[in-house]
Amino acid sequence: MYFYRSGRIKALLFSFLYIFLFLSASLSVCAEPVTTEDFQAEAEARKSLPVQTNEIENWPVGPSIGAQSAILLEANTGVILYAKNIDEKLYPASTTKLMTCLLAAENSKMDEIVTFSHDAVFSIEPGSSNIGMDQNQSMPMEECLYGILVASANEVANAVAEHIAGSMDAFAVMMNEKADELGCKNTHFANAHGLHDDNHYTSAYDLALIARAFFQNDHLSKIGNTASHHFEATDTQPDDFIKRNKHLLITGEIPCEGIKGGKTGFTSLSRQTLVTCAEQNGMKLICVIMKEESPEQFYDTTKLFEYGFNNFSVVNVKENETNYSIQNSNFFNTSNDIFGNSNPILALNPDSYLIMPKTTAFHELDSVISYDTEEENEVALINYYYHDSYVGTATVDLAKETAVYEFTENSGEAGDLGTKEPNIIIINIKTVLFIVLAIAFVLIAICMIRSVINNYNFLNNSKTIRRSSRRQRRKNRKGGPHFPSSRFNGFDL
Repeated sequence: MYFYRSGRIKALLFSFLYIFLFLSASLSVCAEPVTTEDFQAEAEARKSLPVQTNEIENWPVGPSIGAQSAILLEANTGVILYAKNIDEKLYPASTTKLMTCLLAAENSKMDEIVTFSHDAVFSIEPGSSNIGMDQNQSMPMEECLYGILVASANEVANAVAEHIAGSMDAFAVMMNEKADELGCKNTHFANAHGLHDDNHYTSAYDLALIARAFFQNDHLSKIGNTASHHFEATDTQPDDFIKRNKHLLITGEIPCEGIKGGKTGFTSLSRQTLVTCAEQNGMKLICVIMKEESPEQFYDTTKLFEYGFNNFSVVNVKENETNYSIQNSNFFNTSNDIFGNSNPILALNPDSYLIMPKTTAFHELDSVISYDTEEENEVALINYYYHDSYVGTATVDLAKETAVYEFTENSGEAGDLGTKEPNIIIINIKTVLFIVLAIAFVLIAICMIRSVINNYNFLNNSKTIRRSSRRQRRKNRKGGPHFPSSRFNGFDL
């Protein structure tokens, strides 16, 4: 009886434990979205998350979007126009491949042949993006980049990683080193393709920094802005096929002016990620969307591009700056040149510009001078801020050495004046000064030589005079001049 009751008690305990575990698992599963409606509801809730740039006084109010994290960055200046959770660590998915292709372009030539190993082909998840490459097949590096950026092929990313670094793990080390070099603070890469790994993450800001370096390479930008690519059969790759880009702004299915390229990404945990670059009105904007639902990642991007291009403008620093009047300071001026003019030796770079809200005036900005520059001919940096938000940098440079003077021709009819192009004489002041100094040195040397010669002749004349004087004195002591007796024969003295 005791054993019977004990067995029943154990059975009841196991039953309660089983029910508890089942309910816990059920609650856990229910906590995660499992349907499209659940994911859309989460995206809708994310629209209420704060946008950091909207908190800047008098800054243009940015749109409300369903992404967990987003950034709009001006590529040439690094100015942030829109920021929403830009430092939060999230999964990048296939937008990782921007870094993969950047390293490939920096460490290989486009005609290098990439051979596919067994691990490169068979280590990716079944059903993930690929172009059907087999072990021991090969393609040129340029075709590999099309495979990665247009078709998002994971086995191609693996093969490129092995080709560049010797192994996929070694390539991940290179990726992290490059991320550090670019200034990424919340990034760690574990692979070249972006398939899920808990230790593979980045942030919207870091991904924008990587994209900024990517889009500085014209060849990568061209490949990354390709709507479709025809992979032709070769001796080492026997299949002939066409792959179409999934980026709807690149294919034109969703219109957006000035698109320069981009990359899509998706895993079940990362959700939709998207990186896009567009250029209008002198501004080159990079938009990063992380953790959004399809197809809203594309519409979020178009909203942010419209926000950026409509509310901000390029402002030339030299044309507006009055606080740093280098031209009026005699300390910064050279001596008069041969035409009596005085030119500054320092000047604001005429190509320096800021990205400012259109509602902001230049005099409302704050500026800070920094001498932390190692660039040749740069003396200082002037960093500009609007309510502590960085809007750009101007450089103070050494003025150019060459002065240009224009002269019009006096010859010809009066009616020809204005129709003939003026003669332009370029005078290098350094060269002129060098020639003048050289001529002066030669003249001084000639004068010194003549002086030495004259002094030498004077000394010789003085010695001759002194010898003559001594002979005359000796004669006088002997009683006058001596005449030979033969000259006075026949005279009575």
